[in-house]
Amino acid sequence: MRKAITKSGLQHLAPPPPAPGAPCSEPERHIRSTVDWSESATYGEHIWFETNVSGDFCYVGEQYCVAKMLQKSVSRRKCAACKIVVHTPCIEQLEKINFRCKPSFRESGSRNVREPTFVRHHWVHRRRQDGKCRHCGKGFQQKFTFHSKEIVAISCSWCKQAYHSKVSCFMLQQIEEPCSLGVHAAVVIPPTWILRARRPQNTLKASKKKKRASFKRKSSKKGPEEGRWRPFIIRPTPSPLMKPLLVFVNPKSGGNQGAKIIQSFLWYLNPRQVFDLSQGGPKEALEMYRKVHNLRILACGGDGTVGWILSTLDQLRLKPPPPVAILPLGTGNDLARTLNWGGGYTDEPVSKILSHVEEGNVVQLDRWDLHVEPNPEAGPEERDEGATDRLPLDVFNNYFSLGFDAHVTLEFHESREANPEKFNSRFRNKMFYAGTAFSDFLMGSSKDLAKHIRVVCDGTDLTPKIQDLKPQCIVFLNIPRYCAGTMPWGHPGEHHDFEPQRHDDGYLEVIGFTMTSLAALQVGGHGERLTQCREVVLTTSKAIPVQVDGEPCKLAASRIHIALRNQATMVQKVKRRSATPLHSDQQPVPEQLRIQVSRVSMHDYEALHYDKEQLKEASVPLGTVVVPGDSDLELCRAHIERLQQEPEGAGAKSLTCQKLSPKWCFLDATTASRFYRIDRAQEHLNYVTEIAQDEIYILDPELLGASARPDLPTPTSPLPTSPCSPTPRSLPGDAVPPKGDELVEAAKRNDFCKLQELHRAGGDLMHRDDRSRTLLHHAVSTGSKEVVRYLLDHAPPEILDAVEENGETCLHQAAALGQRTICHYIVEAGASLMKTDQQGDTPRQRAEKAQDTELAAYLENRQHYQMIQREDQETAV
Repeated sequence: MRKAITKSGLQHLAPPPPAPGAPCSEPERHIRSTVDWSESATYGEHIWFETNVSGDFCYVGEQYCVAKMLQKSVSRRKCAACKIVVHTPCIEQLEKINFRCKPSFRESGSRNVREPTFVRHHWVHRRRQDGKCRHCGKGFQQKFTFHSKEIVAISCSWCKQAYHSKVSCFMLQQIEEPCSLGVHAAVVIPPTWILRARRPQNTLKASKKKKRASFKRKSSKKGPEEGRWRPFIIRPTPSPLMKPLLVFVNPKSGGNQGAKIIQSFLWYLNPRQVFDLSQGGPKEALEMYRKVHNLRILACGGDGTVGWILSTLDQLRLKPPPPVAILPLGTGNDLARTLNWGGGYTDEPVSKILSHVEEGNVVQLDRWDLHVEPNPEAGPEERDEGATDRLPLDVFNNYFSLGFDAHVTLEFHESREANPEKFNSRFRNKMFYAGTAFSDFLMGSSKDLAKHIRVVCDGTDLTPKIQDLKPQCIVFLNIPRYCAGTMPWGHPGEHHDFEPQRHDDGYLEVIGFTMTSLAALQVGGHGERLTQCREVVLTTSKAIPVQVDGEPCKLAASRIHIALRNQATMVQKVKRRSATPLHSDQQPVPEQLRIQVSRVSMHDYEALHYDKEQLKEASVPLGTVVVPGDSDLELCRAHIERLQQEPEGAGAKSLTCQKLSPKWCFLDATTASRFYRIDRAQEHLNYVTEIAQDEIYILDPELLGASARPDLPTPTSPLPTSPCSPTPRSLPGDAVPPKGDELVEAAKRNDFCKLQELHRAGGDLMHRDDRSRTLLHHAVSTGSKEVVRYLLDHAPPEILDAVEENGETCLHQAAALGQRTICHYIVEAGASLMKTDQQGDTPRQRAEKAQDTELAAYLENRQHYQMIQREDQETAV
């Protein structure tokens, strides 16, 4: 029995074979990266994505592995739904061992529909497994190498239960047990709900003719969607405890974040409840699942993606409308911030996101209609050939604005459409925005806005007040957030003459901005509060730039009527105690908490793959804070920043001169095996006791690992005394600094002690040889990690991107030589990953040419991260 489980028993762990008559898989359909919704969908079909995982292991085993027989390196693919890895040529071999993916639907045979059904486990062999065995409670063997053939665990890809692969822990009787679907069973749509329908076939022509007339009469009463035959039918079994979830992911949002996160949802959920919006939009899916009770929706994308889904729900008129939660990708995300989902996705585990969606509160969101008609009083001289008579959207959720901000956005959109290749970088986009704003400011194109508009709110004419203010921008705001997290109406308590701002009260806030107040908005200021109203009539006498939820246009002279359209049902993330709190809910919350604060560098955070235990050892103590027992992270942040300002002494003794950068964030230490970052916009939702007990960890993304450690030399701290580093001394006035050639020789010979001594004696670490190579180039060529770290810590930052004669930076050189650790050091020090050499190659392309696929994948990942982390100030952390 042990042999059957650990070696050749793969066929025993496969899901049940498809029902008789089900379509067989075809060779050209083996490699799919999307869910097949056609009538020829294969039962238990895998969803394949390319993977960079290295090694010779393959799920089909040695006996069937084609790559092993060919004895050459081939590409590998990973199934997102069951997480097995195979060589691409070995995918067909999975049929021979009868191993299918977890089934996402069932056949609609006459007996199957009537019989009570349950979900069976989908058991998969694992060569590596985290956590503990469900039977014996012991951890799994972690002595894993890429060439290991030993199977250490058997786990279910539905409920994630795992057992040791031995008879004493996993008994064959468990194979047929019903599966609970795991901790997220409440949001998982069981495959038993999804039936593959058979296309109706009428063999008698007479019966067709006889029924045709009646069929036409019946179908005419149905909507166009209801009368169309679909290959799949949803037949739910309602339960008051279930909150089935549909996930819509916009893969274009957030610099490819969406394309990566979709794989995580395919693993945790039924693949047929996860939809890629680039494959046709949300309408088909919402129509298919419209009868599912307690349905919830998770929109993964920006505010535009959320608006798209809400507009589709309006069209379908679902009763009741399913509430929509948000996983914010990309930048901006003002609606997501308003509903406590944060300003952008960092690396929070998908499992926790699903818990937040399940536990979130259902709230209402006002949505506003925009009705536009031409202004008959505008003369022909006021017409503009470039203006339009229609708005890009006829409904808004966030805001409608006109004037300066809309003009800048319009200039950007028009330039990007004309030359899309010039707008492939967020940093360049921001530079364009800044340049356009400055140009508009100099030209004063919006300064006469008040002369060409008339604003009537709830019957009151605000035009005289607006003409006195002379604003350059007017915003009709529905939610508290605007322009990537700013609060233009002001913070609660600052507007005593008005009612508190809400997103569900049926009122709009009307705000005017001068150039001064627009500039102050980014540092906590606000605009001029004009009024709160239920209805607006806005009349323009000339073409004016406007924008609707970020979609701009130049609108001809018009009369615009704004009125409440309806209220959308949304999910708001709630502030909650952890399900397994560190301080038990039965015990009273302590009046005060004394917590040690420790800092983790971004270098260590990524180098150690977020591993909790290793990161705890690598962290550096900053001091101790005392906070109230019921503090949230916002209050804790204030105490930590105050700790930075205290003089050295009690509570700040270990801080030395290392200061936190403005971008630091909290780390959640309560997950099983890793840390993850907490978005600053969500700090008010988390209690201190939720993420730590006696010690709280924070991440500083602008700090190198070496410079954070007291045992390594830093540019701002004295070097330690060692046998090869004499006590620091000042140079005599007549002393001659060392020659550059001596420094080069020390770097070439990997003589760290000599290089350090020459540097102390006044040597120039930016010295270049006759081929323009820096000391860092020489250190990389010899593979000296110690010298490389010393130069990164002590040389000016310009050394990172310095090029030699052939246009190579030190990172190009390290990538070509396959020096992974040195590449990691240089990238984390801030080197550019976009620089090209004389052949036009980036460091990533040099690694690819060296056939180091793992290093190339790392550099590609860091290139994407660098774009977000260093160039996009709006992205969280």
